[in-house]
Amino acid sequence: MPTVLRCDGYRFYFYSHEPDEPPHVHVDHGSATAKVWLHDAVVARNIGFSAKELGRIQRMVREREQELREAWHAFFGI
Repeated sequence: MPTVLRCDGYRFYFYSHEPDEPPHVHVDHGSATAKVWLHDAVVARNIGFSAKELGRIQRMVREREQELREAWHAFFGI
């Protein structure tokens, strides 16, 4: 699970066994976790984040989409 970004206490990372899914990032903070698609910053899964926190995460993903997408392609060799 390589960490690709840490921002404001949030950890953004990939699972190494998900290369067949569209580019996405997992985000953890404390005991909360979410999965966010990179192409539109839509939350695919959420456990424990409030709506306000999800909005903040989505903004961070949108702002760093290119960086996250490049890290995805570099990691999975695409």
